[in-house]
Amino acid sequence: MAIKDVLLVLTSYPDATPDTSIERALNLCAALTAHVTAVTFQAEVKLTRTADVLTNMLLDFPLVLEEEKARSAANARHLLETFENSALRLHIPHAKVLDKCIAFQVPDALIGHARLHDLTIIPFQEGYTVEQWYAEAVIFGSGRPAIILPASKKASPVALNTVVIAWDFSRPAARALADALPILQHAKHVRLVTIMNEKAISDTHSHSELAQNLLRHGIGIELDIVDAKGRAIGVALADYVASNSGDLLVMGAYGHSRVKEFILGGATKSMLDKPPVPILLSH
Repeated sequence: MAIKDVLLVLTSYPDATPDTSIERALNLCAALTAHVTAVTFQAEVKLTRTADVLTNMLLDFPLVLEEEKARSAANARHLLETFENSALRLHIPHAKVLDKCIAFQVPDALIGHARLHDLTIIPFQEGYTVEQWYAEAVIFGSGRPAIILPASKKASPVALNTVVIAWDFSRPAARALADALPILQHAKHVRLVTIMNEKAISDTHSHSELAQNLLRHGIGIELDIVDAKGRAIGVALADYVASNSGDLLVMGAYGHSRVKEFILGGATKSMLDKPPVPILLSH
């Protein structure tokens, strides 16, 4: 099934998604010939008074809250205006959604939105930001795939020249591969890599069987088996992507939720901490 309905997450608080990320995401949607819906939030912030009476006297809590709310609202307006202008220029069918909720409730709201779309794109900013929190919620809570789009100083399009598939015969890897099939059909080159000697891989089915399966979808692949050589799985994957000029990495997401805290697998955490390229993650 083709990807025809994409959700683009735009962050309004505490920092706004860069304009360059909006442009890059839309270029990817154009390559997929997909309709894209941008969602952003006018977030409200809740502050807790401290036990220090003097601190509470010095801080004007109502004023701080109103200023933060106004900042989020201004960012949201700018994001949706930038999105619409770019979508119109690129002739992409689109829609806009402005939601309102308390800041810490945004991840749960995003899960609901993501379940109604084929794919969710989440632009990341530099360093650890709320987008990682959003991504974890969507990946493990929506039942749909997500693409993590790392920050770039240039609005260069996300190319689909070389797509790399991380394959370890696991259920998450199989799920990610199935979700990525429509994207793989747009790629010029597809490489499948298995990292060995980093963890036990119990399945003994041949890689050639998987290659035949993909060929029946019109997707030819190059197979590589790479020795981790003492490197963590995330490092080995990042090295492989870099050495093969990968434009997009497809991988299964390992982890589970404990109350509201996500316990991530090593490769998943590494990639969410510092994505080397856009990554399609699926659980």
